[in-house]
Amino acid sequence: MAGFRDFLTRFRPAASPGRAAPGGVPADRSAELRAELAPPLALLEQAEVEARSIRERAADAAASRRQEAGRQAEAIVAEAREEARRVRARAAEQVLRAAEGEAAALRAAAEREATAVRERARTRTSPLADRVLALVLEDLVAEKETPPAPAPHTAPGRGRPREGDP
Repeated sequence: MAGFRDFLTRFRPAASPGRAAPGGVPADRSAELRAELAPPLALLEQAEVEARSIRERAADAAASRRQEAGRQAEAIVAEAREEARRVRARAAEQVLRAAEGEAAALRAAAEREATAVRERARTRTSPLADRVLALVLEDLVAEKETPPAPAPHTAPGRGRPREGDP
């Protein structure tokens, strides 16, 4: 790279028009500039190549991480679905056990009630049967003692007799 003195010489005029000066070859500014800028531009090209390489590696790494994250997400979702299935099965089992317990309690209460009803029926049936039998016998005795009532007289074509009809 050029030094500060060389930098300043770029701004010195080569020569004024007029007679020829010793060593009067005009300076080639474009060649000087190319020579001065060649090393930094070469470094810049190298930096661009390196940056491009870094970007490509970063893109590859990002794609790889996205794929890995996708696989992990799929595994997490599959595990969550399996856990949800287990939780639903456990909840259903608990509800079923609770329902079975409630049904057993209702069955037991119904059995106790049925037993109580049977016991009441057994204790009441005999006295009621005796009472019904006594009432039937009373009716039979009363029927034998009273003469049959005459059939009501109906006029032809009049249907049933009305109250107050002769």
